[in-house]
Amino acid sequence: MNMYSGQIIAAPPVLVAAERRRSLAPARPNRYLHLIGPASLLLCWSFLSAAGWLDPRTLPAPWTAVSTGADLLREGQIQERLAVSIARVATGFTLGGAAGLLLALLSALSPLGLYLIDGVVQLKRGIPVLAAVAFILVWSGTTEPVTEAAIALAAFSPIYLLTHNALRTVDIRYVELAETLNLSRAQFVKAVILPGALAGFVRGLRFGAAAAWLVLAAAEQVDATGGIGDMVALASNEVQPDVIMVGLGIYGLLGLATDYGLRGFEQLLLASRRSFGQ
Repeated sequence: MNMYSGQIIAAPPVLVAAERRRSLAPARPNRYLHLIGPASLLLCWSFLSAAGWLDPRTLPAPWTAVSTGADLLREGQIQERLAVSIARVATGFTLGGAAGLLLALLSALSPLGLYLIDGVVQLKRGIPVLAAVAFILVWSGTTEPVTEAAIALAAFSPIYLLTHNALRTVDIRYVELAETLNLSRAQFVKAVILPGALAGFVRGLRFGAAAAWLVLAAAEQVDATGGIGDMVALASNEVQPDVIMVGLGIYGLLGLATDYGLRGFEQLLLASRRSFGQ
């Protein structure tokens, strides 16, 4: 409305369209709402078990698994085996992550490193991790290094690949700006390359952690003793599905907790960046 003439002046069509425009980005994710999926699965499992549609000899009810888990906790079996499994994953994941980061830096920032390293890593991707366990067993002569080496190999690939890809795909405009500012190579790497590759590295950690837990579950049942997987293997031989469900549930909770922790670490490091899903 014009205060001098008393006439009502309509807003320009562009402003009206801008006010009505809705954001195309999805709603900001809530970390707690991610629990809806697992909770729904648990409810379906409970309902089918209570209705008698699931054979308890094949898939016991959730409350049966919880009761068995409580008994194992009182006996101290889960605590001891859990400590062994976590130590194996921590050792293997640390070794694989350090190797993945170091080789990705060498491969992405040096032409010679690219020619020497990247081809070998791409070849390694085609070899299943567990297929290499037999060779590692012959080489090491003991079972514990085999499990840790298998976990390290599993964690290495996604960390290397995502970090290497992030390093090689830094926006060329930042490179040209660094050249305009006459930055040295060390300054360029510190100010441009490493911050630009941080997101890829952290996402590589998340995929690497998931791979580490998967390989741990398989390796412990094949050629390792004392861990959660050993408990699952023994329960399978003795036909104890409730104990098997306890072991699988522990693996699932460990993987979920690790992913949530790394996701929080990612949000902390990349707090200043916004993406389509944030």
